This record gives sequence, C-alpha cells and structure tokens, in this order.
Amino acid sequence: MTQIDTPRLGRKRDPSRDIDILEATLDVLAETGYDGMTIDMVASRAQAGKATVYRRWASKADLVIDAVACLKPKFDLDSLPDTGTLRGDLVALIKTPSIQDAERKGKIMGGLVSLIEKEPTLAAVAHRTITEPRIAVNRILIQRAIDRGEARADCDVEALALVSSAMVSYRTLMMRIPVDRAYLISIIDGIILPAALRP
Repeated sequence: MTQIDTPRLGRKRDPSRDIDILEATLDVLAETGYDGMTIDMVASRAQAGKATVYRRWASKADLVIDAVACLKPKFDLDSLPDTGTLRGDLVALIKTPSIQDAERKGKIMGGLVSLIEKEPTLAAVAHRTITEPRIAVNRILIQRAIDRGEARADCDVEALALVSSAMVSYRTLMMRIPVDRAYLISIIDGIILPAALRP
C-alpha cells in the first residue's frame, strides 16, 4: 500500500500585509511614477520582504493595477453637504484631508501614464477609482442646484463636474504647484459658478 504524503502547509497568508503593500505601492507610484518604481521600493516602504510581494503579485504591473483598483473614495454620496447653495456645498467639501487626497490621486494618475499605454484596461480602473468619485460628487451638487432653480437647466453638468479634477491634475502634474484652499475656491468662483448659475 503506497503511503500518500500529506502536503506541508506554509504560513497562513496575512491579509493585513496586502493592505500595507497596496498602500505602499500607491505612495511609491505617486513619488516616482511607474517607470521609476521598483518592487524593492514597495517592499521597503511596506516593511515586507521582496518575496512576500512576489508571492502575491506576479509582476509590477499586476501590483499597480490591484493597488489602483483598491483606492477608496473620500466622499460618501449619501451624506454630501446641503447648505442651500451650490457655492456653499462646493466650498464645504474643501477640507485639508480632501485637498491632500486630491493631490495624491493626481500624482498617482500621473505615475500611471506609461503603464496605461501598455495596459489599456488600467485607464478604466483609474477613472473609476481616482477621478469618477469626485466627478460624481460635483455632478450631484450641480444637479441639485438645477433642481432647486439656482442653476440654469441648460448648463453642461458633465463638463462642469470635470472642471475641478482636470485643473487640479494639471496644476499638480504639469505646473508642479501644490493645491490649496484658495486655488480650489478660485475654480468655484471663477469658472463653475459663472457657468452654472442663472444670470
């Protein structure tokens, strides 16, 4: 009778390490871009072994795609500010954590450019997790202003919902200038409100 060997089980995988590694990936990606990023950098930032990373992700591209897919939106669509005016609602969203989050996501998006060319599906993932959550918030607030008669019914909701995200990305990536409260309010007062509100 042949004896069947019992397989040896390795150490149980720790899910918390996955979160640490994915967060470290996003941090390194924002700082160096995809081409400059290495698995060694991520492992060092996450205080994990290089082998630990490779046991979970076969390649740098797989790791980055998973990290971007796991990004969480900072806004809860069910508890958005409702001040009674579009300006009040938009300004109420400008808090230090949200500014920092927008800057970080802008840098992450910039770091993904070279990979998006090789992995087209990543563009959809990045849009869903990085840009769409904030666009969705703006869309809701602008539509709410239309519904209460404050904003013009014919204003271009989709275009206006994109404005702040696009300008923050340009300022962060191209001009290399930090985003602050005054800049965000200037977008609201100088672009969004004149285009949206009734004359």
